[in-house]
Amino acid sequence: MTGAPTRTRPGLLRGLAEACHPVPGLAVTVVAVVLAVGTDLTASRVALLGAAVFTGQLSIGWSNDWVDAARDRAAGRADKPVAAGTVPREVIAAAASTALVATVVLSSLLGLAAAAALLVGVAAGWAYNLGLKATAWSGATYLVAFGFLPVAPYVAAPGHPWPPWWVPVVGALLGFGAHFANVLPDLRADAETGVRGLPHRLGPRAGVIVMALALAAASVVLGLAPAGTATAYALVVPAIGIALAVATTVAALRAPHSPLAFRLTILIALLDVVLLITNAT
Repeated sequence: MTGAPTRTRPGLLRGLAEACHPVPGLAVTVVAVVLAVGTDLTASRVALLGAAVFTGQLSIGWSNDWVDAARDRAAGRADKPVAAGTVPREVIAAAASTALVATVVLSSLLGLAAAAALLVGVAAGWAYNLGLKATAWSGATYLVAFGFLPVAPYVAAPGHPWPPWWVPVVGALLGFGAHFANVLPDLRADAETGVRGLPHRLGPRAGVIVMALALAAASVVLGLAPAGTATAYALVVPAIGIALAVATTVAALRAPHSPLAFRLTILIALLDVVLLITNAT
């Protein structure tokens, strides 16, 4: 009897780690922290902002699997710990709620402006999970969440300076592209459970094209908008983004289910993230 908790606890913790969608959550946190390092924030406030973003991502990831538990179970998603029975639904609910409270507290310690920027993004993530993911407005939640995220490091700094206009614009475009990148691999599984967000309504071919265009638009803004950029940079960066978008469109039109188009969009996204961090810090 006494050995049972010892055997199940590691499995439960592993399930919680998998259910929080760790890769995108950590990626978002790292980008936010790197942007924060480039501002005038002290090390302690950079750490505080990172903790606020990370707990917010935990709350969104866990709430996603909590809300979708029945749907994932119906679709036979063995890769989902809650659907597979590794993590009880009441446990994931408690974890999501606890993380949400934590991100509210941590965000408030950064000041009103930064807390608003961070919590608007968290609210958008929860709204997506609670129903907007199945509507034509699914992409709007990503536009809002990623548009506000890069604002937080700036307004958390002394004097609460607003970032250059192109920072939230690029963040929103990257978020919109990320929405398609996140959903397109699961189109068939989602269709079986009645989820019809914007990528589902557009379909795999048009979805990849829209994703590539959004990321290419981010490349164009990153090449032309930042002040003081060299002429060569302003010409090359948009050209690369547009060229990759054209290649992605051709690949998607020829073979919509081929991984080539998706991999090209990931390449554009990585380029844009690196350029955003480089120009904004």
